[in-house]
Amino acid sequence: MTATAAKTKTAKYAVRPPVPAVAKKALATYPDLLQHLLYHRGLADAASAEAFLNPRYEAHGHDPFLLKDMAKAVERVLMAIEKGEKIVIFSDYDADGIPGGVVLHDFFKKIGYANFSNYIPHRHDEGFGLNIEAIEGFAKDGVRLVISIDCGIADIAEVGRAQELGIDMIVTDHHLPVTERGADGKERPVLPPAFAIVNPKQADCAYPEKMLCGSGVIFKLVQALVKELGGGAGGTQNGEKKLLKVPEIKDGWEKWLLDMVGMATLSDMVPLTGENRVFAYFGLKVLRKSPRIGLMKLLRKIKADQRNLTEDDIGFTISPRINAASRMGVPHDAFRLLSTTDEVEADQLSDHLNRINDERKGIVAAMVKEMKHALEARWANRTEKPKVIVLGNPKWRPALLGLAANTLMEAYGCPVFLWGRDGEDVLKGSCRSNGVSLQALMCRVPGATLSAYGGHALAGGFAVTSDEVHKLESDLLAAYEAVDVALATADAVGESEKVFVDASISFDEVHWQTYGCIEKLAPFGVGNPKPLFLFENALLREVKAFGKEKNHIELGFSKQNGNKVSAIGFFSTPEDWRKRLGASRKLAVGEKVHLVATFEKSTFRNFPELRLRIVDIF
Repeated sequence: MTATAAKTKTAKYAVRPPVPAVAKKALATYPDLLQHLLYHRGLADAASAEAFLNPRYEAHGHDPFLLKDMAKAVERVLMAIEKGEKIVIFSDYDADGIPGGVVLHDFFKKIGYANFSNYIPHRHDEGFGLNIEAIEGFAKDGVRLVISIDCGIADIAEVGRAQELGIDMIVTDHHLPVTERGADGKERPVLPPAFAIVNPKQADCAYPEKMLCGSGVIFKLVQALVKELGGGAGGTQNGEKKLLKVPEIKDGWEKWLLDMVGMATLSDMVPLTGENRVFAYFGLKVLRKSPRIGLMKLLRKIKADQRNLTEDDIGFTISPRINAASRMGVPHDAFRLLSTTDEVEADQLSDHLNRINDERKGIVAAMVKEMKHALEARWANRTEKPKVIVLGNPKWRPALLGLAANTLMEAYGCPVFLWGRDGEDVLKGSCRSNGVSLQALMCRVPGATLSAYGGHALAGGFAVTSDEVHKLESDLLAAYEAVDVALATADAVGESEKVFVDASISFDEVHWQTYGCIEKLAPFGVGNPKPLFLFENALLREVKAFGKEKNHIELGFSKQNGNKVSAIGFFSTPEDWRKRLGASRKLAVGEKVHLVATFEKSTFRNFPELRLRIVDIF
């Protein structure tokens, strides 16, 4: 297979150019398609390609002691174990923090240390990160050491309060520190007064991999502890005899925890390059063999094949159920599912997480329906599309608004801001965008309206003051008019905003050999997206909806020999695509369309099927 350098006739897509001769020679041992895919992922020589395709745990990871404060953190944990101090593992409530909590929990269990507990804050009542009420509760319980996971770097006051109460804090996190502007006008990081801070994003941390997720950071702490304890009696670190003798634990034992680290890495949308690729790659291998009874029960109930688990199974089936626990107010149930060794409890918890995930979907669907009705009433007499959507209701739960905002953003094609009231009577919300930077919008809203905001260009969160919430929509519309939104429109997409497809191919090239080349690059995610392929002027042989609710679409195409090629899209119907195509194009048998799709292997009903997953139709 060869990739064409021709560009599509649309403003949105361009096909990646051929591999230059020098790189083609360096990658000559690989098939043409794999050469092409490797080169356009920045892997232009044999050494980097081999490291990417066949990562090695020992060779492609980094020494945990390169992380700033790691030696201090290890020493403090070992001292706590020696003295029998009470330890609290304080982890975030999402599909990064909860697996991270399991990682440290399993380590303590492995070495036989029992004087510890896991604490996961209530998303609605306590919010993100450490909180003073919890810290003061720990002090009353005689806790001497708290280890945070996936939070803490921004909790200056909370860590300070712990220090006042005689609690040492080890902060392990991967978020950016907060900053303050000095008298000279320069921004400087403000760090919490913790005993140790293990976070690769500290400015003076020399650790090579800066983009670890929260579970990745706590894994490095466990890896360092295992290095200290591994080998039992007689082991040494830096020429000194080890404090503890733990013959049950050997150097490298932590590899069995990579199921949780891989799950978190794939869930938290960190780049799947460097050490993160090692975690995701080996994490999936361990997940496919994981003896965790709760995970096994859950996979059986959602009909996921554990032996062939993929990143899609993590992203679309497992992570949503972990996150549903916190969104529905029971985050500890997700932790218990992943950490239990009791078969009865595992069975009950897997049923429970499935049920609350269904409840969560029902609540979000009802909210979206209510929101769409409100928007239809508001826009009934207008012909122009909304530039920004702003909706709120004190009855809406902020934890669920991100999901609803994403649905509305896809339906209306504009930035969406939704707010509700949390357990502390604060108005908080989530926002999503398909092009215009949310940060560019929110930074232009007066501080009297938005009391706090953060996140990324296309997804974020905010807090809005009760006195000014009625101005939020007008302020955001004014902000929208103030930014240059031309680049976000389909008619004015510049070269840098084009979406690149990896190759323009025919349906005759949809076969297992092509899939074999693609599969070598897995697992896919941020920084390593699934290869995109363009099928131009594709003749539609079949258009149908499928599923119990007929809310999925299947398109049928043909190879030259008459064999069928299926392309499917979940949670989109033929009617949805007809609306997107507009009056000028039809989605009907006999019509021709341009299809952008990825390859996927389906093992539904234990029968391997090669098919395409629809990304776009135009």
